[in-house]
Amino acid sequence: MSYSYIKDHLPLVSRPTRYINSETNSVKKDLSRVDLKIALAFPDTYEIGISHIGLQILYQILNMRADIACERAYAPWPDMEDILRKKRSLLTTIESGIPLQAVDILGFSLQYELSYTNILNMLDLGGLPIYARDRGENDPLVIGGGPCAFNPEPIADFFDAFVVGDGEEVVVEIADAMIAANDDRASRRERLERLSRIEGVYIPSFFDIIYNDNGTVMEIIPLRSNHKKVRRRIIPDINRVPATVRPVVPFIGAVHDRLGMEIARGCTRGCRFCQAGIIYRPVRERSPDTVLDLVEESLNNTGYDEVSLLSLSTGDYSRIEELLTRLVERLTDKRVALSLPSMRVGTLNPGLIEGIKKVRKTGFTLAPEAGTERLRKVINKGIKEEDLIETAHNAFSLGWRIIKLYFMIGLPTERDEDVDAIVRLTKRVREAGKKLGMRPTVTASVSTFIPKPHTPFQWEPQITPELLHVKHAFIRRKLKDRGLEFKWHAPEMSILEGLFSRGDRRLSSVIKRAFEKGARFDAWGEGFNFDLWKDTLREEGTDLDFYLFRRRPRDEIFPWDHIDAIVEKEFLWQECERALGIGDKSAAPAETPDCKVDSCSACGVCDFKTVKNIAFYRDRNEEPCKDTGRASPAPLQADKGPYRTSRVRLCITKIGDMRFLSHLEFKNTILRAISRTAIPVQYSEGFHPLPKVVFSPPTPVGLESIAEYIDLRLDQHLHPHEIMTRLNDTLPEGIKVLEIKEVSSSLPPLPAAIKKNRYVAFLNGSPWISGVDRSNLASKVRDFNAKDSLIIEQERKKRVRKIDIVPLVKEVSLANSRVLSFSTTHNNGGYGIKHYEATAEILGLPIEEALLIPTLKVQTVI
Repeated sequence: MSYSYIKDHLPLVSRPTRYINSETNSVKKDLSRVDLKIALAFPDTYEIGISHIGLQILYQILNMRADIACERAYAPWPDMEDILRKKRSLLTTIESGIPLQAVDILGFSLQYELSYTNILNMLDLGGLPIYARDRGENDPLVIGGGPCAFNPEPIADFFDAFVVGDGEEVVVEIADAMIAANDDRASRRERLERLSRIEGVYIPSFFDIIYNDNGTVMEIIPLRSNHKKVRRRIIPDINRVPATVRPVVPFIGAVHDRLGMEIARGCTRGCRFCQAGIIYRPVRERSPDTVLDLVEESLNNTGYDEVSLLSLSTGDYSRIEELLTRLVERLTDKRVALSLPSMRVGTLNPGLIEGIKKVRKTGFTLAPEAGTERLRKVINKGIKEEDLIETAHNAFSLGWRIIKLYFMIGLPTERDEDVDAIVRLTKRVREAGKKLGMRPTVTASVSTFIPKPHTPFQWEPQITPELLHVKHAFIRRKLKDRGLEFKWHAPEMSILEGLFSRGDRRLSSVIKRAFEKGARFDAWGEGFNFDLWKDTLREEGTDLDFYLFRRRPRDEIFPWDHIDAIVEKEFLWQECERALGIGDKSAAPAETPDCKVDSCSACGVCDFKTVKNIAFYRDRNEEPCKDTGRASPAPLQADKGPYRTSRVRLCITKIGDMRFLSHLEFKNTILRAISRTAIPVQYSEGFHPLPKVVFSPPTPVGLESIAEYIDLRLDQHLHPHEIMTRLNDTLPEGIKVLEIKEVSSSLPPLPAAIKKNRYVAFLNGSPWISGVDRSNLASKVRDFNAKDSLIIEQERKKRVRKIDIVPLVKEVSLANSRVLSFSTTHNNGGYGIKHYEATAEILGLPIEEALLIPTLKVQTVI
């Protein structure tokens, strides 16, 4: 079986930059000179996966080792999957383009249960057997890690191993064990034996599961004496492990297209529905000085214009006011914005307000989770309604006009008045803005409560989809006024999430069958097919009442009981009792204080020596830290020559893989390179200043160009050669400054300065040419030039229009039956023709074949 290379098909897919390499800070090594090849795989699209900071951290840590090559892979969109299967191609890594079957370790990030069919699809497309038991000695080890690894049982049959807990140290230990195993020529079984000795590594094949007649787990039997229970791996102090200061900067617009900086890990607020609050305990803050230095260094390495502070509860960071103040001081002059994730109600105090006055105001998010104070006490979310209204008032007064409120439906003990309170509270928040003379928009975003493993509510039933639809309809009907919006999570998706969240190994056949039926991208509205899943569940005989809608008894053995999150199961049961009044139904729900600022809650995670809460509260008499900062890139030297203009024009190539960048992606690549090199471009005035950089008209995706023009307005008179050198040192392969010159103000600016676009199609570079009689090509060109009119149908933005293309395609010629060239223009209505449409009509080709012909744009300016 022969396989073609994935990049051969990029002209035929949407968003081809999902599949190309050479991003800033990506690492491509000579694979013949490393001892271990690792692929980090994210089972969703590139733009989602590249935003995940955990994968960025592991990528940087592993590539710091000269003997390890760590590359990346992402789930292909259905159009790419169709091509791969049709062309018998394998899914490959981004950096070197090697099939997934050719690496030593294939590591999946397990963030969400609805990505499970994508994992199977990536294994299949990568050339690996789906079941771990079917893999041979030469197949890579498939390892999973992330929050879903705290109950990996529904997918345990597909994985060789899982990492439970923090990954920074354990990935290096796994890599070392594998390198040693390679040197020893160890068998696959021996490799797993060695990995099982590493704390935090779970080998599912080393356990057997026995079930009772009623379907519950009777016993989890360890098959190795040294691998009876898997203890979660903890990094005691995140200040002592590498932080990602060189994150990969995507070409494509990522979901979180900004610099994300982790300022703390873990949360001890104790929300009883929240799995992250349990599995990431205790709180481990990064010191303010370290955060500031890391942000500075990361901005210099990326060129981002926005920074986001990341943690489970950013407002709870012990010195958040000081950190924000110092960050704003540093970032303002750099014209870098600071964005905040959802803020906890009550943390927006006057000092914090002063610190965020200069933050870019996009949207403000609050998470009350429940509509009434009673229900918020049940879930241990101690938020008073008046505090929430005051927080919304403060946000509106600072200039925010959009506020999003996060709620959950289906929480334990929920009543009708709790649902009605979601509507009332949303309207009260809107009124807080209207009282200030604003026209605010308030969105109630409602998700479904999913009982998660290792939480106090892991014993509780999930709400039925029928009741969910009723409650959604009620809220939707009540929130129809102007300035109110309602968003909700599909109840049918919640069924799958809940099923796999608390499921067991018997569900692997369900996932496999759904994958074989075509399930992909189940977390996407356009990908989710609940009818397919209903058929699968019926065929597999899966009882949803058993997995979802029953309350578990206290002594039930859970499928994940051999995974030790370190927080004790008895503590979780006590928290469930405090929430629900178990044993005393008349008792009011009892709240548990935050152990970071109050007494220890005895959850069992801390040993108070190595593992403990780490915070950076300031001593009462301590002086504020002096902010010295890190050095930025050296300023460019002022021009000593005779030139006295502040406008320069760059001529830049866009060739190779870079031809697949859209115009917006190309612009962002250039602007971030300018930022990294500290070229002092002028900025517009106003709240959101923009750099004075003007680009020539867009070049179509897939088209190479050796003359893209860019005008820069500068604050200083700088030597053009210095600017060109700096940019070429940081731009990716395929984008290069060929020429730079200073432009007189008497010459027209871009895009008016563009004189002509000419296209050159190299027919020899197309797979189509092999089956073509070259003698007919010249006659096709002559026939086209002889036409007075040629009406075609164009589809633009889902609309079809008819257009005569003969007046739009000029100077058509053919050289040596190999090179087709022509120029294009627009008609009086402003309509034009794309280069591949012209090529297709001239040569009588289908559009799909014309797209595969390498074409170069030659652009001239006045």
